[in-house]
Amino acid sequence: MTIPPVLLSATHVTFDAPAAERLARLGVTNIVRAHEHLIIGPSRLIPAEHVRTREVWFSSGEQCSDSDEAGEKWDQLYSSNIRWIPPVVLWATTSLDERVNLWRICSYLRSLGIQRSDVLIAEFERVYGTMKRFPELPRIPPFDCTGSVADHPDEVLLDRLDKARPWPVERYERAIGLWESYADESPLSFVESCIAGVEGFPELASLWALLSCFFPRRNTGGALALSRYDELIFAILSVEDWQTPVRVICNKSQLGVDLRDLVSCTGDLFLGDRLAQWAKHDVSAAVERAPGPKPPEYPLLSKVYRLTERGIRIRDTGLDHLVDAPSLPIAGTEAYAPSSPWILLEDGRLAR
Repeated sequence: MTIPPVLLSATHVTFDAPAAERLARLGVTNIVRAHEHLIIGPSRLIPAEHVRTREVWFSSGEQCSDSDEAGEKWDQLYSSNIRWIPPVVLWATTSLDERVNLWRICSYLRSLGIQRSDVLIAEFERVYGTMKRFPELPRIPPFDCTGSVADHPDEVLLDRLDKARPWPVERYERAIGLWESYADESPLSFVESCIAGVEGFPELASLWALLSCFFPRRNTGGALALSRYDELIFAILSVEDWQTPVRVICNKSQLGVDLRDLVSCTGDLFLGDRLAQWAKHDVSAAVERAPGPKPPEYPLLSKVYRLTERGIRIRDTGLDHLVDAPSLPIAGTEAYAPSSPWILLEDGRLAR
């Protein structure tokens, strides 16, 4: 099976570099890179504002970047250089990051005036490995964030392309609505959709289970506690031993396993950035850092971190105020921010 000429010249949208490379080898020439990880960092409904706020966010970090090694932007969706030649083919797996991007692109294509009937969606399940490679069933992580179209052989890609069809009107409109609520300043509508469920979008429950790990919490005693993500970092860090981000990630305990499940969705460089944010936050920082064993070319080994006495207190007794922690933009809102003081309740909902 080969790609029909009409689809070779169509616009193909991919969500990661391996997928783009595979399509290029199959002869596709008009590929749009939408390789942005939207699980972490700000999202905005208006394209220009989205680009601007994410550029600011990336520039404030030390390790995460919005460009690849060649200087090309990971996310080129809003570029004025794109030739939007219909039909538009969206290549998507069940990866949570790709699902959010899928909603975003449906919304953007409508703003461009591209008809739903000209948007073909090729969907792929995740590949977890085979029994030939593993003597026992491989561990399936709680969050699906690493699936790629490139995990499938060429014949599967071509078959799915042949079967790609526009979504029904109702599903397409729901996807657009989900992006609008995801990028909204108030997360309440989106959280309600995740908890209640939306027909055709089974990823929502898992997505909120992931996103909720980055909001501060009220514990059973009513105290303000760290987010699950920060809690894991603080539990692994020591007040005596200096640790590189690599050592934190590779911690050989259940805490390390739980942290790696989240890192699989945020990327390991983000953990380095989060440690740096804690180390630079406030004059009496909860985390301190020092030069690591490697030069800056090795970002996860060039710094080492440990808890201060204040960090121990935060770990053991919680936060006195939201501003005790560095803020973290998520979707259209911000965790730990006094301007958006959302906390996670025990029932999985957010409250101000």
